[in-house]
Amino acid sequence: MSSLLPLSGPGPSSNSGRYLETEFDVPRSDRSLPLVLRRLTKFKAMDFELAFWQLTYLVVAPRRVYKQTYHHKQTKNVWARDDPAMLLLISASLAIVGLAWSLVYRRSMIETMLVILKMVFRDFLLSSLIIALILYILTNRLLLSPAASYSNENRVEFTYAFDVAVNSFFPAFLAVYVALLPLVGVVVRDNWVCLFFGNTLFLIAGIQYVYVTYLGYAALPFVARSQILLSPLLPIFGGYLLSLLGFNIARHTLQLYFGQPWHQSPT
Repeated sequence: MSSLLPLSGPGPSSNSGRYLETEFDVPRSDRSLPLVLRRLTKFKAMDFELAFWQLTYLVVAPRRVYKQTYHHKQTKNVWARDDPAMLLLISASLAIVGLAWSLVYRRSMIETMLVILKMVFRDFLLSSLIIALILYILTNRLLLSPAASYSNENRVEFTYAFDVAVNSFFPAFLAVYVALLPLVGVVVRDNWVCLFFGNTLFLIAGIQYVYVTYLGYAALPFVARSQILLSPLLPIFGGYLLSLLGFNIARHTLQLYFGQPWHQSPT
């Protein structure tokens, strides 16, 4: 019989019936893997309702998501999530949106699978890992409070940095991948109003990504200069203003992604 501990934590539903495996339940060869990876195939142990609740609040009230962070540290002694439910929900959302985009562009089944794989593994997972690694190094070297820098306890976990990158991706995903889809035939047209609406969607996505990232690190009590993480807003807004002079971000993005903008006839 394996030793099991009940999960606990705030949220819209209780976690009764869901259990967290301990280190004694895991083969010694697998203990080097993060718990979130070990639980990827254990669907009964995942709290999809809580993950859905968190995704909703990442859009409407992202500060509320990070209010759980300290509670999670107190109960499980880690800052990062140990439940991969959010990863699976976002990946499933990307698969659905990838299918929708492929139908719009009349892609074959193989091309559709390639689009979905690019969205899930390149746009989401790989980019989140890269950004998490950069911010993990940056925060631990430059942004810790003086007292925290001398303690190994008060350091940003890489898994937490990855959690923040995952959280930040979702609102940006809705602003670009989802909101752009019904407007694609409009925003790529050769007039300034359409350019404005298309480019503004990308501006909103950038602002949301940076802001949710900032909130994630500001929630850690030992990160003293988290405001520095808001600095990308300046080049994002500056680039947006320059783009209004005639650079259609939506059209060029679709050209790179699908080989043609919407105003050309799909093959």
